[in-house]
Amino acid sequence: MQLQVTNSPFSQEQIELLNRLLPTLTPAQKFWLSGYLAAAESAVAVLDVEAPALLVGGGKPVSKEVTVLYGSQTGNAQKLAEKAGKALKERGFEAKVSSMLDFKPNELKKVETLLIVVSTHGEGDPPDNAVSFYEFLHSKRAPKLNHLRFSVLALGDTSYEQFCQTGKDFDKRLEELGGERFYPRVDCDVDYEEAAAKWLDGVLGELSKGANAEAAPVSSAAVAVPKAEPAVVYSRKNPFPAEVLENINLNGRGSNKETRHLELSLEGSGLKYEPGDALGIFPKNDPELVDLIVQEMKWNPEETVTIDKDGEVRSLREALTSHFEITVLTKALLQKLAPLSKNSELQTLVAPGNETKLKEYAKGRDLLDAFRDFGPWDAAPQQVISILRKMPPRLYSIASSLAAYPDEVHLTIGAVRYESYGRQRKGVCSTFCAERIQIGDTLPVFIQPNANFKLPKDPDTPIIMIGPGTGVAPFRAFMQEREATGANGKSWLFFGDQHFVTDFLYQTEWQAWLKSGVLTRMDVAFSRDTERKIYVQHRMLERSKELFGWLEDGAVVYVCGDKQHMARDVHQTLIEIIEKEGGMSREQAEAYVTEMQKQKRYQRDVY
Repeated sequence: MQLQVTNSPFSQEQIELLNRLLPTLTPAQKFWLSGYLAAAESAVAVLDVEAPALLVGGGKPVSKEVTVLYGSQTGNAQKLAEKAGKALKERGFEAKVSSMLDFKPNELKKVETLLIVVSTHGEGDPPDNAVSFYEFLHSKRAPKLNHLRFSVLALGDTSYEQFCQTGKDFDKRLEELGGERFYPRVDCDVDYEEAAAKWLDGVLGELSKGANAEAAPVSSAAVAVPKAEPAVVYSRKNPFPAEVLENINLNGRGSNKETRHLELSLEGSGLKYEPGDALGIFPKNDPELVDLIVQEMKWNPEETVTIDKDGEVRSLREALTSHFEITVLTKALLQKLAPLSKNSELQTLVAPGNETKLKEYAKGRDLLDAFRDFGPWDAAPQQVISILRKMPPRLYSIASSLAAYPDEVHLTIGAVRYESYGRQRKGVCSTFCAERIQIGDTLPVFIQPNANFKLPKDPDTPIIMIGPGTGVAPFRAFMQEREATGANGKSWLFFGDQHFVTDFLYQTEWQAWLKSGVLTRMDVAFSRDTERKIYVQHRMLERSKELFGWLEDGAVVYVCGDKQHMARDVHQTLIEIIEKEGGMSREQAEAYVTEMQKQKRYQRDVY
């Protein structure tokens, strides 16, 4: 048997070396080598070998089939699930990766090894594409799973009270149904990469345990592979410094809002995106807030502190400005700060049994509030830095299409400012972009794909877009894409804001698309221009017959914006319209919406 290689980066001498090695390898080593060459995507190895059997304690065979299910709102869980699937395949497993929405729940009875990768949305809710599977698993229809081995990777945000709650719920429920947890659940904060990597390593290690002695992989060092200079790949870990080409206020004079339209250059980055994706930005904290913290604690702003486990150092001011989160106070942070304070009130607040009071105090406050309220402190800068959370990136729906603006990305960002507890508060990234970013500056950015918010593959499919305020951003991208590609499908936009005169974002663009026919129709709701506040859901009800007709014609519904109020009201309104115009019961209307979600005809990008 000879190794056959096509389009190979290997020299003839290296191929001959590989062929001399083949007779000396065990079947398991040949299997590993075959996978190694296939993974390189530059060679085709023809090796007639079978995968080695894996065993667990007692010699019981383990199925090499692994199902990886993900529930993802922004795409992080999906990306991690796909990474896990790829790693499993490289080790000889048959990995099936699927969103929970696409997975048939009844198939769970056939699954022996299951990996769950799931995020938590908002205050403990499952992501949209995980809802139906979550409800099935927690219903009486859920089967006994005594045959199942599972492990859960949970993604969340410690600034929310219900941190990683969806992952915790899946982990608990799978055990209740009889499943065996073969590797402990790992809960990840917004800076998830390291924890997720440890989970995957642990899972792979456990699944590979008990393999027979021949299953040890041949060292990759035994195969001489030509070294190539890697191209720079920009990502969350290595963001691209995007130059600011434009930064203007979209609101008119007299508006009590400030909505920035940013245009950034991606030239030379190699970054690509599709309409519906998001852009991640690493912002900087307000220097005024940083100075107030330093003054309150009587620290030296130029004192050096270590900011990561690799020993990288920065001045205290730079660390607080660019590397750590200081505007969000959480229960976990207060508990870590308590040992550094001599204040009895704080000790009482973090004591067991006072969780409700602790949560109430943390809501809407920041690090400066805690320092002012709970002195005196015996805290060196390094002690505090070591317990702060790394600055998480902020994600914004992309408001442009690469087909219309090659090498550019546009954003629509509403500046957040409000007063709380006697102080002016500011959104970290929104006011950073509004107040301190000028044309010619650079922003560290990365693309965050969102497979759950995409235009239909068939360009003739009608679409209904519901996006008040800055929620209109991705729909600008949708229209640009449809115009550039010549899509013929009908489109309908529901937009709302406070005032027609000052807050009609991208008004001239919508009017131009209406005139050209790219946008078929548009309904607007300006809540402060009438005695009774009118919102987008009211316009939907007014057009209920036409809207239901579009649904029956196969239209895809998109909702973008505020999750807490707008998206919830729009969801209920959609059910009411279907119930009324379709002559259905409430239960039938809800089932209609659920079926739309399964068919990816109801997609939401809500926050």
